[in-house]
Amino acid sequence: MTVLVLGASGQIGHFLLPRLDAAGFDWIAVSRREGPDARWRVGSLPDTMPELPPLRAIVSLGPIHEFAAWLVANRLPGTPHILATSSMSAETKRESLVPEEREVSRRLRDAETTITATCASRGMPWTLFRPTLIYGAGVDKSLTPIVQASLRRRIFPLPAGRGQRQPVHADDIAAAVVAAIASPFARGQTFPIGGGERLLAAEMFRRARRSAGGATFPAPIPRLVLDLAALMSPAIRGPVNRLDSDLIADNRELERVLGIHPRAFRPSPDMWRPRR
Repeated sequence: MTVLVLGASGQIGHFLLPRLDAAGFDWIAVSRREGPDARWRVGSLPDTMPELPPLRAIVSLGPIHEFAAWLVANRLPGTPHILATSSMSAETKRESLVPEEREVSRRLRDAETTITATCASRGMPWTLFRPTLIYGAGVDKSLTPIVQASLRRRIFPLPAGRGQRQPVHADDIAAAVVAAIASPFARGQTFPIGGGERLLAAEMFRRARRSAGGATFPAPIPRLVLDLAALMSPAIRGPVNRLDSDLIADNRELERVLGIHPRAFRPSPDMWRPRR
């Protein structure tokens, strides 16, 4: 039977589709634009989905609240395995000083609850993933914009930060999804997933600079300057406050149940360029 992939044109989908091929799974990808072959269908959640065949699994890689709303509103034939990516922000932003970030956390947790409750009521197995900061395909909204802007300006900001970070490569998430489809022991589980290395936030930025693929001038930003900037610009208050907080994941269940061991943070220049 077929695996349906929603959000396949994103960074995880870029690595997931080849892994599904390698594992022998048939798949259909749904995106807003036409894809390179007939396995791609045009559609979007929640209202313009194409007609679907019987499915072995549904993998949602896009906004989890949109997927949760679609799942509730649509009766699917059979009992496909539901797999969805959420975010560790469901926990790390729960007590944020910024109201908008607390709302992000609440919406993530509400969507997770909606998915698990809907699956339970319909007899469908489910698996959720909570990744940390994702990188690797050059389209993330966190590190890649910093690297690309620094290459244009030739100045790389290096904010001070004592909190631990655990960046996770998009391909490692894709590997975990494929393993979960194949494993009955992944059902009914929520897996945090971070990279294979924990490092200080300041070191994460230093490694990103060294891997940028071009010459940049390092510009350390003292904590006092960051705090003053956060006072003047509420939009960056949350990220600045979290620089001294640990944003990490416990990979033990991921490794024990799925046998997935994410790589350490050793980026290369190609990881900051959008994949085609």
